[in-house]
Amino acid sequence: MIAIVSAPTNLGLRPPEPGSVPGTAKAPEALREAGLHAALQSDGARDAGVVLPGRYVDNPSRGPLTVRNQDAVVDHARRLAARLVDIRRRGEAPLVLGGDCSLVIAAGLASRVTERGGLVHVDGHTDFRHPGNSSSIGALAGEDLAVAVGRHLPEVTDIDGLGPYFDATATAHIGCRRDDEHLDEVTETVALTIPADRIVLHGAARAAADVLSTPGLERGFWLQVDVDVLDPEHMPAVDSPDPGGLSPVELTRLLSELAPRAWGASVTVFDPDLDPTGTHARTVSEIIATGLRHLGVEYAR
Repeated sequence: MIAIVSAPTNLGLRPPEPGSVPGTAKAPEALREAGLHAALQSDGARDAGVVLPGRYVDNPSRGPLTVRNQDAVVDHARRLAARLVDIRRRGEAPLVLGGDCSLVIAAGLASRVTERGGLVHVDGHTDFRHPGNSSSIGALAGEDLAVAVGRHLPEVTDIDGLGPYFDATATAHIGCRRDDEHLDEVTETVALTIPADRIVLHGAARAAADVLSTPGLERGFWLQVDVDVLDPEHMPAVDSPDPGGLSPVELTRLLSELAPRAWGASVTVFDPDLDPTGTHARTVSEIIATGLRHLGVEYAR
């Protein structure tokens, strides 16, 4: 059974403009309004509530070795991880509706506590900015894969002594564009990297088969899905839309193949502020309802 958790955080994002806040915190309720919860619950899912984040603060004058909203990110990760552990111990598969990509930290903490395997990171960007390759760190939504495998500040990579949250040799990244500045480093670091153009060329089923046959992922994994993996033609309602992404059909097929082996999933970075008519909320809802319908069914066996 899927347990739906709302995690309406925007703590890992830069403000879209001075004095404003990112709109990703509105995503879970926008998806509910678009019919996602009803669709999932008709298949037996349950609503497992919400884990609220702390207040978003635009603190550009913070120290050089801190990240935006650092204390609030850590606090939210601990509380969300506790919810995920409880759900998994009930024998359910958590589906986290974010929110921004810093939610991977909570999934990592829960994975370490429950020994739940690897990470499959589906994202239009590598999200691998870290102190070793950039002087402009600070927004964890663009740095979450680096955090997940221990390549960031210890304050976020080693919460409660549990880092690294995922072994790089049991991590796959899928969906970045070929011009991503950190693609080469990610390819050298994690077990498998599949850029978006390979999926477009060879198909989602082949990409999923490559993931599922990768050593280290056979015990299952957390599935992190950033909807900016979609091409802006289909999904402009994200903070960093880049051409060359997947179609809804390709992403749905990819998720359908991967979801049964995952013990849980998170869906992030959809911004309702950029979707005034609700059209794109319906697209995301349809992808999730179909692509993640069988989340965890093989892992639970």
